[in-house]
Amino acid sequence: MERIFTAERAAHARSVAEAKGKHVGRPVAHPAEKIDYARLLKAEGDSLAQIAAKTGIPKTSLHRYLSIERRDGS
Repeated sequence: MERIFTAERAAHARSVAEAKGKHVGRPVAHPAEKIDYARLLKAEGDSLAQIAAKTGIPKTSLHRYLSIERRDGS
């Protein structure tokens, strides 16, 4: 019964926070602007190591972000 009450309180708190315009959930690891910049650098021919150094995004994350782009056909 206490689990149900806890879940209800958490759901209510989330809905109140969303209504106030606050971000709910895990924080964004890499802003969209940085990812777009990384895509631009990749299109210009930079290596993943160069892109990682310029953006601060780890190479493993760059692999993931740039492979999503290839799968979508974008």
